[in-house]
Amino acid sequence: MTALLAPALTANWDQDRAWTHDAYVDQGGYDALRKAVKLDPDAIVEMVKDSGLRGRGGAGFPTGMKWGLLAPLGDKPRYLVVNADESEPGACKDIPLMMASPHTLVEGVIISCYAIRARWAFVYVRGEVLHVVRRLQRAVAEAYAESYLGTDVLGTGYELDLIVHAGAGAYICGEETALLDSLEGRRGQPRLRPPFPAAEGLYASPTVVNNVCTIATVPSIIRGGVEQFRSRGTEKARGTVIYSLSGHVKRPGQYEAALGTTMRQLLELAGGVREGHRLKFWTPGGSSTPMFTADHLDVPLDYDAVAAAGSQFGTGSPMVFDETVCVVRCVLRWMEFYKHESCGKCTPCREGTYWLTQILQRLENGDGSEEDLDTVLDLCDNLAGRSLCALADFATGPVISSIKHFRDEYIAHQTNGGCPFVPAASTLFRKP
Repeated sequence: MTALLAPALTANWDQDRAWTHDAYVDQGGYDALRKAVKLDPDAIVEMVKDSGLRGRGGAGFPTGMKWGLLAPLGDKPRYLVVNADESEPGACKDIPLMMASPHTLVEGVIISCYAIRARWAFVYVRGEVLHVVRRLQRAVAEAYAESYLGTDVLGTGYELDLIVHAGAGAYICGEETALLDSLEGRRGQPRLRPPFPAAEGLYASPTVVNNVCTIATVPSIIRGGVEQFRSRGTEKARGTVIYSLSGHVKRPGQYEAALGTTMRQLLELAGGVREGHRLKFWTPGGSSTPMFTADHLDVPLDYDAVAAAGSQFGTGSPMVFDETVCVVRCVLRWMEFYKHESCGKCTPCREGTYWLTQILQRLENGDGSEEDLDTVLDLCDNLAGRSLCALADFATGPVISSIKHFRDEYIAHQTNGGCPFVPAASTLFRKP
């Protein structure tokens, strides 16, 4: 099964001191940059378009098309902002990449900025991961010392500055416009769109916002060529992705494989579900994506196939749960998270996540009724697509899918007076 692995972003992770400049150069690092600065910037944009690279942050929007949507060059500067605010429960690919090989991201930033003719770039990192911030800052300092950044990039006359910015720790800042507000020094809250960042983003100037793995993939496209990149993946989802597999598996971790790899194959790579247990449910892209069951193990894990099966590919971070987990309790914990992380700017999300949490708590305690399930679904219908950003949609996905696949378990909580699977949980939150 190891033949499924296709290391591109992770190819140098096992190298000694892979995070250093010298180790990265020994593996061909910055060769793509030297090749890129000899090309016309528009040619690089076309290469990225032709490669079929889609955003690795969850939305899956074509990267080259996103770059092409930038407002025409004028009096305002252009910016590149890298979204490194990895905050989705279950997602763990950007932080390992920045720790293991920060220069992969730095090289990608420089090439991308050159392609879109940006003079400034920012990497917005979660403030809690101070070790990642320090490692990135060290890599950026090394890049300046080698003239990959600064006033004369590799003697070409191109000028670029890269700033590593530590956020204050908020899930909502993973949303691109909330991230931009935070970067400007304001409270991180989603903006009303239009205008979109490509027209008025950072400091009201044309801005590209891309995920870490999206930008880090660009050097491999330049280095190996479009056809090599397109040789992996599916027809509508090209290349490889770092699948971050967590939960009740024998060997959780990061597995880089082609887009379209199935969960069954990933489970085999990870040694299967932990010994003596069986798979109950799983989510394909972190906690915000509708859950799947064992019936979905052969769904290709890419943007379109997962969507067609009723969920979302999201961050490509499958979470695996065995039969010891109470679905109702699990969904309640997720909803508590989304309620807490809602910025409160729009009423549907602020009020809807609160009331969903209250009802789910009642259901988990065994104090609810079957009519509460209809109320929950009605609430979800009033949340989805009615808020400024996708947080409300993310919150409703697991709820709706859990009732679809495990309605009997919700009802069992009512007939049992609490959780029938974990006896201690039935009185955990019950009022005296």
